Amino acid sequence: MKDGNWTSVTEFILLGLSEDPELQLPLFVLFFLIYIITVVCNLSVIILIWISPNLHTPMYLLLSNLSFVDICCSSVITPKMLGTFMLKNTISFRGCMAQLFFFAYMVSGEVFLLTALSYDRYVAICNPLRYTTIMTKQACTFIVVFISLISFLDPLIHTIGILRLSFCSSNEIMHFHCDVIPLLKLSCSDTSLNELIVTYESSCLTIASIVPIIISYTCIISTIIRIRSSDGRWRTFSTCSSHAASVTLYFGTIAVMYIMPSTINSLEQGRVAAVFYTVVIPMVNPMIYSLRNKDVKDSLRKAMQKIPLKGKKL
Repeated sequence: MKDGNWTSVTEFILLGLSEDPELQLPLFVLFFLIYIITVVCNLSVIILIWISPNLHTPMYLLLSNLSFVDICCSSVITPKMLGTFMLKNTISFRGCMAQLFFFAYMVSGEVFLLTALSYDRYVAICNPLRYTTIMTKQACTFIVVFISLISFLDPLIHTIGILRLSFCSSNEIMHFHCDVIPLLKLSCSDTSLNELIVTYESSCLTIASIVPIIISYTCIISTIIRIRSSDGRWRTFSTCSSHAASVTLYFGTIAVMYIMPSTINSLEQGRVAAVFYTVVIPMVNPMIYSLRNKDVKDSLRKAMQKIPLKGKKL
């Protein structure tokens, strides 16, 4: 064994989503298209928010950061996954640890950003007169910086935990990327402490985000119920329906992967859940927030109308 990380394994083999040769090309094409759509849509949201003065508000500042995190999360996972379909399905030990770290970092960042967005919606709906004084530019900047810093704890704990394990023989990861649970299944060390840390830390992360979200939406629903007109109730609810949809999708799939007991949660179920929150949800998020958002659609329409006008001046 080598000193340092106490492992004789220098690289891992990612088995991917399927070992069926006939599915490799269709899966490559499918996920390549998903990745392109993800990058284009999220980048478009960031640019649109940047160039549209009416979108320079706290909610859209947080949304632009969410789009950035979605691009990063997908970029950490998808390119390597595409390689497992067509080219090379190996990843070095250091590359695996780097992918694990940055993937966990992006997941934590997304969780806390969704929590921050729920607070933003709570202030906007329950305290509309104080919204501009509470959700200032300085406050949003502080939230984003704080999320960036606190999100380092999750990947740091998991990566250090994996580095203390031994990988003596098998190096085949039953997954399409380096993640904690598949690596624990592969280790020849005692992983009971690691499994306890994963369950405890993931539960704490979920509770720390879910509880504020539940409290926020309890207050939001209470406020909406007190609105007399049905049109007013619907308009108010529509301002947070996109966020509610994203929260339900994201936390639902993460719960399948990390929170459920190991007797229920198989590696196969974990791979399917991971596809959703690493590949599909980053693509769906900008669509949810743009197609269901009047401000974004109006800004996009105005931006598109300016393109031919500039062409005519030339």
